Amino acid sequence: MRKAFISPAKYVQGEDEILNLGYYVKTFGKSALLIAHQDDINRVQKQLDETVEKFGIKIVASHFNGECSRQEVARLQEVAKENHTDCVIGLGGGKAIDTSKCVAEGENLIIVPTIAATDAPTSHSAVLYTEDGEFDDYAYFKQSPSVVLVDTKIIANAPTRFLVAGMGDALSTLFEARATARSFSNVNAGLPNGYITKETAPAKNTIAAYTLAKVCYETLLENGFNAKIACDNNIVTPALENIVETNILLSGLGFESSGLAAVHAIHDGLTALEGTHHYFHGEKVAFSVICQLVLENAPIEELYEVLDFSLSIGLPVCLEDIGVESITFEEALEVAKKACIPEESIHSMPFPIVEEEVAQAIIAADQIGKKYKNK
Repeated sequence: MRKAFISPAKYVQGEDEILNLGYYVKTFGKSALLIAHQDDINRVQKQLDETVEKFGIKIVASHFNGECSRQEVARLQEVAKENHTDCVIGLGGGKAIDTSKCVAEGENLIIVPTIAATDAPTSHSAVLYTEDGEFDDYAYFKQSPSVVLVDTKIIANAPTRFLVAGMGDALSTLFEARATARSFSNVNAGLPNGYITKETAPAKNTIAAYTLAKVCYETLLENGFNAKIACDNNIVTPALENIVETNILLSGLGFESSGLAAVHAIHDGLTALEGTHHYFHGEKVAFSVICQLVLENAPIEELYEVLDFSLSIGLPVCLEDIGVESITFEEALEVAKKACIPEESIHSMPFPIVEEEVAQAIIAADQIGKKYKNK
């Protein structure tokens, strides 16, 4: 059996780490294309100016438009080519980070998350969306980012909702890893189907990756509430440090080398509902965790533990929490159909997938979450 594990070349986390950004740019050359929202740049402009001066580098602005679409990736690759930049910096949240991966195509890439809202920073994959914000496709690269640089002081000063959303994304890691292990499904650390040869066969998960997924869930339960309080007050505490590492590193390595299952597929299906477009990836993932637990008929104690944790930190537990006041079976079935396309990760569940059963699980999860919240 072939197994695989993938990770960034370097992960660094701590207060004021962004001041060392120039050092890592210099390992590639003298200039970098910066892909980031202007709001995120404004938040760290002082630190960027300081690291540019200290290390004698040049940072080229890209004027990122906010969506990781094929059109935006092509535009930014032209900007990099015109300016002869030596590396790419993806700074900010998930879409800026994923866009930077696509532009760099897996080489000379530095990721600087300013929020801990997803596990995107460490992975060698990206999610592409249409220009209207609907899920388009996954993209995979030959390696993970060269450097992931996490400044916890910056993250502590971001809105708490981002940190909580990151915990929603991390919440799925163990449950999807468990399903993938039970079904002996392939993981993202192996090569996607379009690249499979006799020498590069798909791979299963490792003991290391599954262990990270378990520790990810345990750390959430132990530190999540206290980390939220720290972020509410813009302070860095051990709990916040642990949750930043959980959201970014443990979840990132855990999902990519242990696999995805129903949760992220249902998330992708939910993007077909217009009301969900105003909610973060991790918020929709948190509700999708409940959907997977219902779909696999997980032990009731486990379901209640997830619901209690989610409510304690303000994660969604029903559809109205992600902008969908009500849903018909026909609407749920449309979500299920999108979640069940042949390429989706839901087929890593350890049983046959039936669209109607997925739709019913979504409706049941909504009602369970709603009643549990209002009990």
